[in-house]
Amino acid sequence: MLWKILLFVVMTLIIIFANLWPPPQEKLGEVSRIFYFHVPVAWVSVVAFLVAMINSVQYLRTKNLQYDTNSAISSRIGLLFAFLATVTGSLFAKAAWGSYWNWDPRETSLFVLLLIYGAYLALRSAVPEESKKAALSAVYSILAFVTVPFLVFVVPRVFKSLHPTDSIVDKSMKIQMSGQVSSLFFPSLAAFTVLFFWMYHLEQKVEMKSKKEA
Repeated sequence: MLWKILLFVVMTLIIIFANLWPPPQEKLGEVSRIFYFHVPVAWVSVVAFLVAMINSVQYLRTKNLQYDTNSAISSRIGLLFAFLATVTGSLFAKAAWGSYWNWDPRETSLFVLLLIYGAYLALRSAVPEESKKAALSAVYSILAFVTVPFLVFVVPRVFKSLHPTDSIVDKSMKIQMSGQVSSLFFPSLAAFTVLFFWMYHLEQKVEMKSKKEA
């Protein structure tokens, strides 16, 4: 219970100081405040898809359906956070570039991820037989995650982008944020990550309860 209170306090302080402190990027102004939320939710989507992939590997190794359930749960949450990253990115794009959607490499990469993992959930709903669904979903989840590092980390850096570059680290992997920005950004990253695992375990409990009642 204590960690839940701490998470609430940290998230509240992040929201407050994200709006009270000066914008993290002076050139972009007020719209750059979304950085404290946009990057963490995008990060959580990657973590969620990684957890889904690990569970898929575990299913293929053990044939334990619980791993398949865990993979589906993590994929659903990852899809939610990828959607939130798309929405927050679009709000930034409207304020910074004049349009909600510009087919920028980062925007396009997130959109493709939404399609890939949306197809994963569609696949699961199309196969009624549990073991067959689990096997097909596991293989798809593993192959899907292969695209994640490429779409999230490679494509935006290979193609010319409107998106701010080197906002976190530069090409030599040195942190580019000021101490004040770092002191808010990294707690936000940690808080959203904890929030994901909380949601993940809550959904596991719900799934287990529904199976017992069935």
